[in-house]
Amino acid sequence: MCLAIPGKIINISGELDETFRSAKVSFGGIFKEVNLCLTPNAQIGDYVLVHVGVAISIVDQIEANKIFTYLSEMGEIDEITD
Repeated sequence: MCLAIPGKIINISGELDETFRSAKVSFGGIFKEVNLCLTPNAQIGDYVLVHVGVAISIVDQIEANKIFTYLSEMGEIDEITD
């Protein structure tokens, strides 16, 4: 199953223009480079849902925490760190 995982934007690490930006995103301490082309309003400190390396939407911290809780209950959190 493919899931979107919430992560927090730590910094905007690459920016060609408003459309082609990338960010360093923390997934509970695991850092990945993420494309922000679908979330042009995303800023440092925002939580984003990431699917296949692309941020697909911005969510608030409460929603991000709910998703982490659900993933943990399903036993899917371990896959993030693998």
